[in-house]
Amino acid sequence: MSRRKDPIAETPSRNAAGTPGALPSREEVVAFIRSQPGKVGKREIARAFGISGGDKIWLKQLIRDLEEEGLVDRRRKSLFKAGGLPPMTLADIVARDLDGELIATPAEWDAETLGKPPKILIQASRRPKPGQPAPGLNDRVLVRVQETGDPEGPPYAGRVVKVLEKSRAQVLGVFRPLPSGGGRLTPVDKKGSGTEIAIRPGDEGDAREGDLVSATLTSSPRAIVPMARVRERLGSVKSEKAVSLIALVAHGIPHVFPKAVLDEAADMDPVRLDTEGREDWRDLPLITIDPADAKDHDDAVHAAPDPDPNNVGGHVLTIAIADVAAYIRPGSAMDREAVERGNSVYFPDRVVPMLPERISNDLCSLRPHEDRPALAVRITVGKDGRKIRHSFHRIAMRSAAKLAYAQAQAAIDGAPDEVTGPLLEPVLRPLWEAYACVLKAREARDPLALDLPERKILLKPDGTVDRVLTPERLDAHKLIEEFMILANVAAAEALERAKIPFVYRAHDEPSLEKMHALGEVLASIAIKLPKSGPVRATLFNRILKAVDGMEHETFINEVVLRTQAQAEYTAENYGHFGLNLRRYAHFTSPIRRYADLIVHRALIRAHGLGSGGLPAEVSAEDLAEIAAKISTAERRAMVAERETIDRLIAHHMAEHLGETFRGRISGVTKAGLFVKLAQTGADGFVPAATIGADFYRYDEGTHALVGDRTGETFRLGDEVEVKLVEAAPIAGALRFELLSEGRAGRRGGGGFRGGRAGLRDGGPRRSKGPKNAGFRDTPKRGGTKVKVKRKR
Repeated sequence: MSRRKDPIAETPSRNAAGTPGALPSREEVVAFIRSQPGKVGKREIARAFGISGGDKIWLKQLIRDLEEEGLVDRRRKSLFKAGGLPPMTLADIVARDLDGELIATPAEWDAETLGKPPKILIQASRRPKPGQPAPGLNDRVLVRVQETGDPEGPPYAGRVVKVLEKSRAQVLGVFRPLPSGGGRLTPVDKKGSGTEIAIRPGDEGDAREGDLVSATLTSSPRAIVPMARVRERLGSVKSEKAVSLIALVAHGIPHVFPKAVLDEAADMDPVRLDTEGREDWRDLPLITIDPADAKDHDDAVHAAPDPDPNNVGGHVLTIAIADVAAYIRPGSAMDREAVERGNSVYFPDRVVPMLPERISNDLCSLRPHEDRPALAVRITVGKDGRKIRHSFHRIAMRSAAKLAYAQAQAAIDGAPDEVTGPLLEPVLRPLWEAYACVLKAREARDPLALDLPERKILLKPDGTVDRVLTPERLDAHKLIEEFMILANVAAAEALERAKIPFVYRAHDEPSLEKMHALGEVLASIAIKLPKSGPVRATLFNRILKAVDGMEHETFINEVVLRTQAQAEYTAENYGHFGLNLRRYAHFTSPIRRYADLIVHRALIRAHGLGSGGLPAEVSAEDLAEIAAKISTAERRAMVAERETIDRLIAHHMAEHLGETFRGRISGVTKAGLFVKLAQTGADGFVPAATIGADFYRYDEGTHALVGDRTGETFRLGDEVEVKLVEAAPIAGALRFELLSEGRAGRRGGGGFRGGRAGLRDGGPRRSKGPKNAGFRDTPKRGGTKVKVKRKR
């Protein structure tokens, strides 16, 4: 069969009503995408133009061509005008125009690729919802947008669907008193202008020298000398509690429960376990396996060989999850507070829970030898680890034991203690045998295999940093992770089958722009990225295996990580790229994640498991709003946790000024280099102006700073030696002086030679060579090439 040269240009069109005839032109498809106010994907285009059968393959290629040519963009499997905004946009209100109208910009925007973010004119809602606050400056809002077509004004106009986060006219800073009374406040926000804020005499409250305080602005923040009144004294800046409070207040994370919420929790009685048809599974020896310092236990596991003679070598897994829906009813005070918090937030010195401790650490926590309500999924897997069937049950359970990861692992490794000894053969051994089965299915699925070790900070009794370590990742961790993934997949499948709306956990594939950037980086080290074919996690795994043991290993791992999109919650399914799954939801942690509570309620409704189910009036649009809100809360928590760790480590490092450390370049910008220290994981900055005697230019394609005169190159992932010259604990910032020389490169910029390795002072590292990963190391034939199987 001959291939048509240009099917788009050679065929006449059919209209958007689906009149039978030839395929539509690319202009008609682009016009249709731009004209639609809602979701537009391949399915909607095919329906509009009556495309079916084998022509859908043509449509898929057309869409890819339009993306590559920059005519349309794709986000979450939806298409819209290139460089444009999706119909439902998360935005921040940033200003007012000359007429006093509110102006917003998208909260998520790739400025490096798309340029300056577009402005959105906020229009008043036709029918405001009762109780819905009016949007204002600095609010974060969910907006339904459309193009204005006005060449002089904002390119978009939109109506606020919901105000997600109200502005707080407050500032966080360190107080310094003045002899005449009052004082000055130095803001802790690194993004601030650095201008001190004046505190009038009498407005300082009980703040003292060096106190961390929260203050309310009494003048415009743009005033020549902004004024503020101290609202709350939070403590000394040397206290670790104040360090985490900086993040809580700076990011507006709710950390004090309202009285109505605490009262509601205090009045809660344990639910009766003999009602609503709850199954009695208290004789099943379920166990919890958690971190040693965990206070809430929301998942328990059990496994046994499948007695079915048709499934020899298979196993029956039971994953029981705390039945939070039995206590937190939709619309209650606790429910409203939980959706505001979105998730629990974890700091080295404290946990800010999503639910009051009466619920999270008591009534819902699966404590050993105590009766608890749970929502359980029973999963049957074959000897190859693939799921055969699953079923959901509302049960009464009694945990047989509370184990720590290291404790369970030690028992399997031959060192049981008084708790794990009696459980070893009847409970633990079957769990590990089932895990060995499930692991086969994981390896066949081939999810993204990025190795991302997490640092853990151990504090002294006085709250200062004792040491920073990277906990070993045990099979016990992996077992629980795989069991939870199986349960999450089963939940998503069950709800899709029941056609009940819920919130997915989704992870999009990398954008074309990021894939092109990755291709440039790989080409610089003689690895070729396929120009066509599906983008799958397997492709990235082959890249990672190709550089395993080579000098480029750390560099490529960093670049691959930066290529990935960010996972989020959404009412629309577009799969989970990293896990290589078509559908996925969060089901296993309703004590600490609101998304999981929604999934529990949906399962209760879908299977008729009693009260506490998802109300019938909750629509997909309602869930989309909630998903956007809790996704924002999740990102907020991640930033707060990271900033708190940075501040604690900066406090710790302040005692080591002038000392030298080994590290790796973790980021490269025009302004300089970010370096992560090997021992503590501390991040610091090396200004470009302080590097050597050359002028260094930023080479975006190779993630490197390159000397104009010498060609000396400092690249992402390079090992370096630095000296600590400055520490700013309140800002969590460190400044380093670079002691290492860079790698040799071509003069006048242009990156580095792929054959050079290591630092001049350390010599090149010997490469172990790539392991067998579907690559051929044949640079004489054009470099290493990634083999990708294409569907025919």
